[in-house]
Amino acid sequence: MTYTQDFEKALQVGRPPNIKKLFPNSKALIVSGKAIDRGALAKGKSMVMAANGRNFFVIKGALQAAQKANSALIIEIAKSEGGQKAYCAVNYWNMARIVDALCNELGITIPVAIHADHYAIKSDNDLEAAKTEIPTMFEAGITSIAIDASHLTDDKNLMANLAVNKFIPKWAGLETEVGEIKGNLGLSTVDDALFLIKGLNAHDIFPDWIALNNGTTHGLEASDTGIHVGLTAEIHKALAPYKVDGAQHGTSGNSSDRLRQIANETSTTKANVATALQMVSWGLEVNDYGNAQLDSNGSFIKVKGEGMSEELWSEMVAFAESKGWKKGDYKSMNILFENKMLAQPTEIRERMAKRVEDFIFKMMTEVLNSTDTAPLAIAAILEAGNYDLGPKGSRIEDPSEWSNEKIVARAATLVTDKGPAGNFDD
Repeated sequence: MTYTQDFEKALQVGRPPNIKKLFPNSKALIVSGKAIDRGALAKGKSMVMAANGRNFFVIKGALQAAQKANSALIIEIAKSEGGQKAYCAVNYWNMARIVDALCNELGITIPVAIHADHYAIKSDNDLEAAKTEIPTMFEAGITSIAIDASHLTDDKNLMANLAVNKFIPKWAGLETEVGEIKGNLGLSTVDDALFLIKGLNAHDIFPDWIALNNGTTHGLEASDTGIHVGLTAEIHKALAPYKVDGAQHGTSGNSSDRLRQIANETSTTKANVATALQMVSWGLEVNDYGNAQLDSNGSFIKVKGEGMSEELWSEMVAFAESKGWKKGDYKSMNILFENKMLAQPTEIRERMAKRVEDFIFKMMTEVLNSTDTAPLAIAAILEAGNYDLGPKGSRIEDPSEWSNEKIVARAATLVTDKGPAGNFDD
């Protein structure tokens, strides 16, 4: 493998301390999420894929696709997928090791961030646990994190972000969220997004990304309403002085045209793709943008000769039926069947990863416009001469106006519709 001079320099200065400690002899360019964001910004109208590595084959396919497209990449897992109560074998504490091993095995030379997505804080118990758990995640190689306290009221969301920030390294990529992902219910507004970002700004916290409830859903998209591009653009315009970019959640099920709109008309630099990649790796029939297709009986369609073996798929279907699981419950089989997937013959394992690679490469080159963002992210690291690229924004707000008491009072004046209560999937 021949490495460029810029890659070698970035390898020396761009890997954060936790990555250097974990992998002292590695040739994997694992970097802060900030570098990935800067690469997309430098290209313009570009979204870097954040691939939810629900299984080994998704991670391998994503790395191969990014290498082929010369694109920066984020590999991520959410708390529900890879936290202490995970439904995936890939988790917050082993994801960096999997990525590092694959990068070295495959000769990957594009920069990759390891992102803890949807680190959900839904209660005081979650907040207390975060003080121990977040440091362990960074010790295990996380280089970027999304604090998701959007399930709480606006004041408690902001205060939860403030409370856990001391446990997040300053060099790490940082995402925050306003509005639970509820489809077209409880849509985010300019006011609640500004409230969160202004409050963080007053305390010298400058997120790289903000995620909104802008009409999307997680999992299988049941309607074609999808992401509200105009609403997203309006909120991003209002946030422009604070230099925070958008993170688009729930891209699976939204058409390629709508995703191109998001890239072209908003300030979004991060596009999360989860369910689609799972389905693609399994060998299910999907449409242009990864939404799994159903037959006349409402069942998933397994494409013969693609993805996992027909025998293993039949076993998974029988298991789901024995549990009375619906289509959205199939994700819970990731952790139960990961070892069986890994135990398949070489040619089947390879085709699972290759199917993901082909799908992601097409998204990167034809939809997300992330081609050639890899050298731009590396250039940002070299310009900084450091793994810590620093914040994009600076303090605008007066800290004295954002005490806990004033946060509560300000939140009470917000006119927002949070939608129905319930344990919405994250």
